[in-house]
Amino acid sequence: MAKFSPAKWSAPKAPKLEGEYAENDRLTHARLIPTPFTGPEDVVVGPSGQIYTGTADGAILRITAGGETSAIANVNGRPLGIELYGDDLLVCNADLGLQRVTQNGTVDTLADRIGPDRFVLTNNATVADDGTIYFTESSQRWPLGEYTSDILEGRATGRLLRRSVDGELTELMPGLAFANGVALDADQTSVFVAETARYRIHRYWIAGERAGQGEVFLDNLPGFPDNLSFSDGIVWVGFASPRNTQVDAVSGINWIKHIAHRLPEALQPKALRHGLVVGYNTDGSVAHNLQDPSGKVAITTAARVANGSLYIGTLEDAHIAIVDL
Repeated sequence: MAKFSPAKWSAPKAPKLEGEYAENDRLTHARLIPTPFTGPEDVVVGPSGQIYTGTADGAILRITAGGETSAIANVNGRPLGIELYGDDLLVCNADLGLQRVTQNGTVDTLADRIGPDRFVLTNNATVADDGTIYFTESSQRWPLGEYTSDILEGRATGRLLRRSVDGELTELMPGLAFANGVALDADQTSVFVAETARYRIHRYWIAGERAGQGEVFLDNLPGFPDNLSFSDGIVWVGFASPRNTQVDAVSGINWIKHIAHRLPEALQPKALRHGLVVGYNTDGSVAHNLQDPSGKVAITTAARVANGSLYIGTLEDAHIAIVDL
């Protein structure tokens, strides 16, 4: 296990949930599809309306349009990001790297290391039309069970990686503080990447005159951005939680971080049970703002549009939420 060694970073003042982020109850009225186990952290919808997700017990679930749920595989680790990958599924196993899961349950490892070092926390991915995979390793120091240590420490060892169709791995964007969600834009010339612990989203150009360059797309967001998706000109962001004033307050005080890290888990800062999903136009303006202050739909780690509805994943609860758009 890594030795806790915090880096100083002062969080900017958090935007309030007002104006374009005005509090509302649009998520409160979502339809819930129960899952057999907790934590359907990401969700993807197949061409026939079937839903795929992965839960904390390692299962990859297929939920038919009629609501029948079956486990098609177990990836022997914690599945986070999930994507369609031809006729198969691409799974980001936090513990074991990138995996391909077939419809009959076969699990293959596509990448579990770059160089000699195994991935520590594989998180989210997106797949280009040519089969190239862009994915994140959230931390090179802390595994998923210690993700709060990585966010509190703030050493920014996360990164964006690319796996080409021939299997070659390339580091594209290092130095991210808990790298998270990934999504390609409409013409696949850039990739959006969430940096959870800095409350921002980057845009990394993969084609055109700016290829190889990165820029901050959204900064000082109202919560912890998690998984990303892109649909009809909208970047959808699932926020695991709104900002936590305690976390922000200690961001630049390393001795307090040491104390906070040594506290029992029950006393450490917790995610707020306030659902928050926002859709942004590519100019950075807010197009959609969906919230649930009641906590019924909370720890909203993913949001993806399909068939006129928004499908929402969660890290902690045992359901997928669906909202008609």
